[in-house]
Amino acid sequence: MAFVVSIATFMEVLDTTIANVALRYIAGSLAVGLDESTYIVTSYLVANAIVLSISGWLSTVIGRKRFYMMCVATFAVASLLCGLAWSLPSLVLFRILQGLGGGGMATSEQAILADTFPPHKRGQAFAISGIAVVVAPVVGPTLGGWISDTYSWHWVFLINVPMGLLSLFLVGTLVNEPSGAEQERAKLLENGLRVDYVGFILVAIGLGSLEFVLDEGQRNDWFGSNLILSFALAAAFCLIALVLWELMRDDPIVDIRLLRQRQFGACFLLMLGTGAIVIATTQILPQFVQTELGYTAMLAGLVLSPGGVVTIIMMPIVGRLIGLVQPKYLLMAGASIAAVSMWHFTGLTGDVSYGYAALSRVYLAFGLPLLFLPVTTASYDGVPPDKTNQASALINVARNLGGSIGVAMVQTIWQQRQQFHQSRLIEHVVPSDIGYQQTIDAMTRFFQAQGSNASEAASQAIAWVGQTLQHQIDLLAYIDAFWSLAMVGAVMIPVALILRPIDLRTPVQAH
Repeated sequence: MAFVVSIATFMEVLDTTIANVALRYIAGSLAVGLDESTYIVTSYLVANAIVLSISGWLSTVIGRKRFYMMCVATFAVASLLCGLAWSLPSLVLFRILQGLGGGGMATSEQAILADTFPPHKRGQAFAISGIAVVVAPVVGPTLGGWISDTYSWHWVFLINVPMGLLSLFLVGTLVNEPSGAEQERAKLLENGLRVDYVGFILVAIGLGSLEFVLDEGQRNDWFGSNLILSFALAAAFCLIALVLWELMRDDPIVDIRLLRQRQFGACFLLMLGTGAIVIATTQILPQFVQTELGYTAMLAGLVLSPGGVVTIIMMPIVGRLIGLVQPKYLLMAGASIAAVSMWHFTGLTGDVSYGYAALSRVYLAFGLPLLFLPVTTASYDGVPPDKTNQASALINVARNLGGSIGVAMVQTIWQQRQQFHQSRLIEHVVPSDIGYQQTIDAMTRFFQAQGSNASEAASQAIAWVGQTLQHQIDLLAYIDAFWSLAMVGAVMIPVALILRPIDLRTPVQAH
């Protein structure tokens, strides 16, 4: 059953990255600029974040299996429409619909697994769903690059349709509503359905605005842009108001009180860090090999593939370990491996091989299952059965929000450190500098030896120095970005110590 409910989740998580590498094809086909085409990604993430935050409440009201199948059906139909889109506005509209459908899949899946499997078997169940969540972002760039290069960007979306139909058939046939879920639903509705409209508006505007700021801030000079500043203020106001409002409600649409629990609050922070490392490295590593090493989109995706294979192998192993070892110790080990692997990335040079880049990702792949599976398992410890949906929604919000924060962080650090290194290195690129003179003379003689006359050789030498300098500046900026991710992994180690031991032998509670 765990495999059946993971099919659609794999498809949904895959779609968060698969469209990224197809943007230039989409922009060319729809006759829009590359900057405009980024709204295809942003619109999906904003819609996804909004539904994700309230999916726990919706899952309880509608029923977990019914809500899950509605999400899959919406996602499949929206994918078909995206593949048939005729303009950028139509594609953005259909991507919003796709994000609305995809937002509830992972939440419903984890809630179903948490209620169906006893604590000592949850690790193995979450291992299967973990493959979908951790491996899909790795497969996305490779698959998206291959489809776009070989066929058409339309198929990036159309491949979701048969997968969605398969998922609907299997879930409808093989999956039953978890025990007690209907009783929870009846209890919620016995006095009539009370909808927290204020909470919904606050979470929609707050999370939607925050997602927009994180995704578009770097492109728009952050708070130097009135647009970004406006969205940031809206996000801050609505999220603060949301916390105050939901704490006063007996039936909140987002149960903020869960974050006050020691166990769940620590898991929320750990999932933020895990999401940041997974998504940020999935974006920045292909970006590095494409811009600095000249890799194609498909080859850049293949740099991540060996790590994906290792993750698939490690998932069931870690799933078995969760029944034997306390999650806090596995999390400390995973965070340590993640921090060390990010530190290994700081050894990048301008002529690194494919093997070095792929091996660096493999190191990280050993740590990711030790992060994702234990934190998912520990997050449900101590959570009442009637709060499982809410807990699942918040943990998935943490993963998506952490990914956006991680990407925004590394891109901002990369750009700022690029400017810093340029200002420092450019100090020595002046005619009065002896080292600069010697380099220009040496390269001029080199180009003359290749057949250029004196004037051409001098121009070529100056151009070569400029290109080499820019390459070095970019490389140092990438190293600084990887240092920031190493710090994220290091900070996660003491956070894991907050977790209390859990009894892995306790049978699942009856609803």
